[in-house]
Order: sequence, then structure tokens, then C-alpha cells
Amino acid sequence: MKIRRSAAAVAALAASVLVLTACTGPAKTSSGIQQNSAVTIAWEAPLNELNTSSSNGNATQNAVITALLDAGFWTYDKDLKLVHDTSYGTYEKTSDAPLTVKYTFAKDSTWSDGTPVDATDLLLEWAATSNIFNNVAAKTDDAGNITNQSEIDAGVYFDGTSPSRSLITEPPKISDDGRSITFVYSKQYADWELDFQAPAVPAHVVGEKALGAADAAAGKAAILKAIQDNDTAALSKVSKFWNSGFELTKLPADPELYVSTGAYVLKDYAENQYLTLEANPRYKGAHKASVERVTVRFIDDPMAQVTALENGEVDIIGPQATADVRTAIEALKNVDTAFGVESTYEHVDLVHANGGPFDPAVYGGDAAKALKVRQAFLKAVPRQQIVDNLIKPLNPDAKVRDSFILLPGSVNYDTMVKENGSSAYSAAADVPGAKALLADAGVATPVKVRFAFNSDNTRRQTEFALIQESAKAAGFELVDASKPAAKWGALLETGQDQYDASMFGWQSQSTAVTASDANFRTGGLNNYGKYSSAAVDNEFDGLQTETDPSKQFAYQLAIEKDLWADAFGTTIYQFPAIQAWNKNVRGVSPSSISPTIFANFWEWKTIGTTAASATSSPTS
Repeated sequence: MKIRRSAAAVAALAASVLVLTACTGPAKTSSGIQQNSAVTIAWEAPLNELNTSSSNGNATQNAVITALLDAGFWTYDKDLKLVHDTSYGTYEKTSDAPLTVKYTFAKDSTWSDGTPVDATDLLLEWAATSNIFNNVAAKTDDAGNITNQSEIDAGVYFDGTSPSRSLITEPPKISDDGRSITFVYSKQYADWELDFQAPAVPAHVVGEKALGAADAAAGKAAILKAIQDNDTAALSKVSKFWNSGFELTKLPADPELYVSTGAYVLKDYAENQYLTLEANPRYKGAHKASVERVTVRFIDDPMAQVTALENGEVDIIGPQATADVRTAIEALKNVDTAFGVESTYEHVDLVHANGGPFDPAVYGGDAAKALKVRQAFLKAVPRQQIVDNLIKPLNPDAKVRDSFILLPGSVNYDTMVKENGSSAYSAAADVPGAKALLADAGVATPVKVRFAFNSDNTRRQTEFALIQESAKAAGFELVDASKPAAKWGALLETGQDQYDASMFGWQSQSTAVTASDANFRTGGLNNYGKYSSAAVDNEFDGLQTETDPSKQFAYQLAIEKDLWADAFGTTIYQFPAIQAWNKNVRGVSPSSISPTIFANFWEWKTIGTTAASATSSPTS
């Protein structure tokens, strides 16, 4: 599950207006590509890393761009049904006992520098995310500061983890031609078909940069040897580069740092302003670019996106939905629109281990007292008022979401809500109930709570004000711990010493039943509140290996019962979706899950004048 970075790192829009390559008249088609065609998209947050498997790279703002840059073994159709991309490669389950899966890359699958995509690339993906090779873990003090940096620097520490891939404990087998790799799981895994979509980074580049290999072939060989030999000295260097070597805020000077495997290649990136993708001439897969050039402008203000569409500066927008934004879009001419519901949901998480008001350590280890304080705070959150004031004007049927795992309207959602314990927290704020819990806990009021959110997000500013008012009546003093968009992501991930509660959105990237594992498991990549429950960990272990849908739901229900009983946090609403695009761009079909408006890009066509065809060439 990806972090919705509309609640995270969003850069300010540059004051200057972007101008794009001129082309006049109808586009001509050659080999499926409309020559001289171009589309401009407004997006709310800038790309900051191409390794979407790393801790920093695991964000929607990166995933939407890499969806155009990189191919994979599978994608989703408009109905969220899995579609295999055999032009990239194939995979098959060759055994159930033990679970064994073989991946084979197609002969034509290459990185944009001409290097084949092969088994070594996927081997590195497994090694980096399985936690098998890590020989050190980050240690933090009560304030959340890392206390063993020198130990981390000297050891092997890949910062992206996947619980499912840690089930692959045997060394994967690679075929003689290097195109196939076989993974053997130590136990069954329910979502095996979704475990590996593609390698996130090129092994040959990591080998060259981290291990000093002379060329691509030597780079792959060096990575293969380091992993197969469990060479800790080499893997220490590899892990450091893998963690941060593909971070970027503008076009790197070294082109090897932005090679890709899919329909497009990165051609330009002006920091905090725009990036430009062009059709990849080496790509021979099924999802070839039909539009020759795609430019993404970074516009964090939703109304500014609408204005840019109205003025012909962009062709496609997917701004955060507000009533004003919807009204403004509905007034536009010559645009198509899509109004619906996203897979993203709003929620409030509490920090359970930072020396703050929700941490048992503050009360001498009294877990029961800390639980009552958490419960009191969650009862004070006016979820229904937030939905009524902010979401119903966009979606009259909107309701408070009462499940951490299941999407409203999905199979088992109603049963989940009926049985998971969420009823302990009414949709309307229960101020008397909150006050009674604080009194029972015997804590002095007001209880100070540092509340973190993206201060550049207008909707969250309003939500904070509503929560602050209700919480005050219940006995809490909410301190604004928000950060501007450019600093919000770092605060959320590593700044838990600076906040006690946070508000942001989770966006689904797949339909996997185990997709929420990293959000709630002890030490999970997305578990920013430092929540830890042996019961939840065990239930996720069971869910990982269960293939019977009814038994999968039983595990999900058990997990949710524990989350609500432990006062992990609370859920608020499902995001309303608003997308709009120039009628001269045809075939746009936004998805409810990532990459949203960037989905089905290979089906886009342009006619007449687009934003790009009305202006001149970009300069960075």
C-alpha cells in the first residue's frame, strides 16, 4: 500500500508558466505512436525517487511516474482484474508443496540503455526486500533518533521490507541463460501472484555504482556473486546505494540513474516544476506509448490545477476533491470528467511509543491507562461532522468508513463493520464518553497532543480545526504539529518524536488480501505509529498463507478486532475522486487505485490542440 503523498512531500509550484514543444495540425501515427503528439498532466507532488521499493520511494508520487517508465509481469484492467503482460515475461506456480514460483523474462525485455532485464534484477529485488541479508537494524531512542548509525553504516541494511518475501528463505535458482528465476516459499502465501510485479531498480547499475564494476555485464555479475556468496562487505555497499542511490529532485547528471524498462524514458526534470517523458525506442512490449511525449507539471493547489486546465496549460488533472473544485470543473467547457471514489482512505494514527500521551511508558508502563487515553482521544474525533461538512458536498452518499482493511461496498465490508469493534467509536464525537475515560484513567487535563498533517492541504486544515474543537471539549489540547508539504513526508516517516497523532491517507496499489500488512505489523514499513501487537503479527502470518477466502476474512476480522481494541487509530472517510481532461485527449480511463489518472496511458490518443501543441519548447 502506497502513501498518498498528497499528504506528504509536495513541492511548491514554480511561479513561471511552463511552455512546451510546439506542434501544429493533426498528429500522424507511426508504429502506434502519434508523431509529435504530447499530453500535459497536472499532479500534486514531485517525483523524489525511482526505487519504489525503498522506504523513501514507497509513495504514490513516485508510483504514478514509474507506472509510465517501467513495465511488469502484470497490470490491472478498469475492473481491477489482473492482466498478465506476457510481452514483459511470464510466471507460473510450479508446485504447491512447497509453494514454488518461476519467473521468466521475455527476450525483448530490456532496460532503456539496452541491458537485458533478467533474473539478477529480480534476485536483487528479493535480496533487498526480504530482510534475509540484513545483519543490523536501526535502533532509536525515546525521541526516535537513530542511535547506532555507525553500526548501520558498517553493516547490511536494506530499508525496504516485505513480509511475504521473507518467506523465501532458500537461495533462488537462476536458469543457465539467466532469464528465469525460481522462488521457493517456506510456507503458503495467499498473494503469491502479486508478490513480484517487477524489479524496482537495475542490478547492473547498482553493481557499477556500489561495487565499482566496469560495465553492465560486470555489474550484474558482481551483484549475483555478492548475493550468492552472502558477501557482507559487498552487500553493505549495495544496501547503501539501493536505499538512496535513486533519489532525485531533478534530472541526474548520470543517465544510468534513470534507466527504465517500459513505454517511456525520463528526458527532463526541472526541480519542483515539471518532468518530461518521451517514448522509449527500445521498448517492444504490449503497452507501447501512443502519445510521443508526456509532461507532468507539479501543481499542489487543486484550484490552480483547474485553472491550468481551463487556460489550456494542461490536459489532464486529478486534483484533491473539494466542493469548490467540483463546481469549478463542472463549469468548464470542452472537458470530460469522472466523479467517483478512490481507493484512498483518510485516517488518524496514534503514536504508541514516542514518550507522548499515548505511550504506556509515560504512565510508568501502565498499558491500561495509556489505552484509556487513546480511546478517549479517538472518541473525540468528529468523524461524521467531517464527512458531512467536507465529503458529502462531493458525494451525497458518502459515509464514515469503519474498517482499516476493507473498502466500503466490498465483499464482507458490512460484516466486518458489524463485528470488528468499531462500534465502540460512534461516527459522531462522543465527548461525554471521552471525558469519562480520561477521568477513569486519572490523568490531568488538558492532555496535550501534537497533531501532524500536511499544512498545505486545505481540506486537512479544516479537518484539524474540527478535531481540535471537539477534542478541546473532551479534555485534550491539540497542538498544531503540521509541516508544509515539502517537509511533511520526512516528518511522518522519521519524526515521531515531534508528533503524537497524524492524519493522512492510504492508497491501495493492488487487490492483495495482505496489502495492509506493512501498515500494522510490528516494525512494518508503513507502521509510523510504532504500534506493536504479537496477536496482530501472528494473524498476519496466518493470513499470508491462507488461500481460502472465508478463512482469509476470519484473519482480517481478527486483525481488525485487535486494532480497534488497542485503539490503534481511527478511520474517517473514503476519498472522493475528481478527474477532468481536455476532450482532445481520448481514451483516458482513470483507475480507483494507483496510478489513478495515469492508468491505461497506452490507450491515449490526441486530436486537435492539446496543451503541449499550443505552446513552445520547455527550458529547464
